[in-house]
Amino acid sequence: MVYDLDGTLVRLTVNWDAAARDATAVFADAGVDAADADLWSLFETAPEHGLAEELESVLTAHERRGAERSVRLPLADRVAKRDVPVGVCSLNAETACRRALDRHGLLDHVGSVVGRDSVPTHKPDPKPLLATLDRLGVDPASALFVGDSERDATTADRAGVAFEFVDDL
Repeated sequence: MVYDLDGTLVRLTVNWDAAARDATAVFADAGVDAADADLWSLFETAPEHGLAEELESVLTAHERRGAERSVRLPLADRVAKRDVPVGVCSLNAETACRRALDRHGLLDHVGSVVGRDSVPTHKPDPKPLLATLDRLGVDPASALFVGDSERDATTADRAGVAFEFVDDL
């Protein structure tokens, strides 16, 4: 059983407007006009400007603060009760995921945590989900991925893993 984190097990309380302002500042400081770009576009284009590492650091800092103030969601109560290997596969930074899981007493019940910075690609590429399952020693054909977005559903489909929306459980 693999879960997405934010919106599935917890709600990170990230100030995304502040994160976007800080991300735009990273580009501006490098002389790259990004005033009209959204945060995801900045993330996607950062490598071509040599800004991926700096932008990752900025976003991770915001997510860590959001993890410290995160809110536990109802599905989190099921994690400790699972008698199967449990993993987390998220678009958030791995350290933020671990911090949120620890804050809510879930970290000891999760055998694998893969964040956006844990492997070279990110969802909807299937590699992060497959890496999560590999670390758990679980065959993708026998796994279930639970998430809250179309990106999660696409990731599962590409990985050959069954999927359920959190709201459908």
